[in-house]
Amino acid sequence: MGKFEKLIFKLLSGTSDKNFTFDELRNVLLHLDFEERTTAGSHHIFKKKGIVGIINLQRDKNNQAKPYQVKQVRDFIVSNKITTQ
Repeated sequence: MGKFEKLIFKLLSGTSDKNFTFDELRNVLLHLDFEERTTAGSHHIFKKKGIVGIINLQRDKNNQAKPYQVKQVRDFIVSNKITTQ
């Protein structure tokens, strides 16, 4: 199992929301062909062609992903049936 597969399993299992770094979550989205747009502030906006809606992420002070945002990403991926093809 490769690194991406381990990350996606970790994300979809829902048992490690507090143990995701911001960069891990960002890399999952980029690997799933999301486009990233940074704002003038600390927010990172992700969109995917053909999918309505956005994902808005922000690092916490320890470079971790915020657990509620990890859950939002998981819910977005599952509800939109996004796969790696």
